[in-house]
Amino acid sequence: MEKHTKYKLIEIEVPNGLNDREIELVNSINRQYEREDFFIEFDSSKIMVHINQLNLDKFMDSISDFYCDESSIFHQIYDRIVSMGGYGIKDGKRIFVDYDKERKVTHRKVKEGRRSKFFYAKDSGFSKAQNAFPKQYLNKIICDDSEKFLKLLPDNCVDLTFTSPPYNFGLDYENNDDSDHWEKYFDKLFSIFKECIRVTKYGGRIIVNVQPLFSDCIPSHHIISNFFLKNKMLWKGEILWEKNNYNCKYTAWGSWRSPSSPYLKYTWEFLEIFCKGDLIKKGDKDKIDITADEFKQWVVAKWNIAPERKMKEYGHPAMFPEHLVERALKLFSYRGDIILDPFNGVGTTTAVAHRLSRNYIGIDISKEYCNKAIERMEN
Repeated sequence: MEKHTKYKLIEIEVPNGLNDREIELVNSINRQYEREDFFIEFDSSKIMVHINQLNLDKFMDSISDFYCDESSIFHQIYDRIVSMGGYGIKDGKRIFVDYDKERKVTHRKVKEGRRSKFFYAKDSGFSKAQNAFPKQYLNKIICDDSEKFLKLLPDNCVDLTFTSPPYNFGLDYENNDDSDHWEKYFDKLFSIFKECIRVTKYGGRIIVNVQPLFSDCIPSHHIISNFFLKNKMLWKGEILWEKNNYNCKYTAWGSWRSPSSPYLKYTWEFLEIFCKGDLIKKGDKDKIDITADEFKQWVVAKWNIAPERKMKEYGHPAMFPEHLVERALKLFSYRGDIILDPFNGVGTTTAVAHRLSRNYIGIDISKEYCNKAIERMEN
């Protein structure tokens, strides 16, 4: 077997060796790639894949006749390659070796160490100690003001928060001063989010579904993200929820066929994802319930999911779909984790958490919505 430090190696046992069709495909694949990029070797008991860089789409085309069979050695090879962590991307290829080596920046690693990777979260003071979640509130729908109720929970007791803040909760429009109105709104919202941070475990996540307030020219997704950064949370990433909803007027708030003030149409919302203290959340591997195919699809941070169609049925004007929550919970939490939604509405987050064998607590100030969330859970 060729030894070379330029390659990462994948070895798979093949007790009965390769059949003629498989050998023919291996030889065909080796002819398609430069040897310094990728090649496959085999003997009577195993197959060895040497990989430096690879265009996954091209490789899938090469093995497409075999991939549908999950027991196929080529299906296994593809899945092993996809699951390999640590790579860069260039010219459509995944680069697995030296993808992060120094290029134009001299002494990069020294400089990174000096400035700290997460400079904005330095000296967070977050404790790694976990506290038990109060049993009397576990798997409950609570009708209360979230800021008030969350103060009853101990620090570091929740694994993941998934929520979408309603607009104008607890506020009215009697005051015509928009700036005063929105200041009060964000003050209230951030008071609740501060409590969410406090009750989140070290390594836990907070995911906020939000969209900019286009009509009021307020970039709420940026304002909310800045709040979490200022409160020492680590930014894990941002997912675009593409709703493919084009039913908006071209001149709703803008000009027609004129650079005067064109209105930009957004068919997506954002999921802003933050972690407390550490990007890694440790858990029991036996309590992972995301499949390989789901993982491969969902780590691509643009999710095409249709909007919720049952809002009239539940009497709620701004529901997100269950599938959006399902993806987030399976990708970022384990079975048995405790899921919080401080703006639970009619209970989409809690219903999905229950269905996916997570524990939950949902809080909403509306008694009507809480009753519907409880009824939804019972049904």
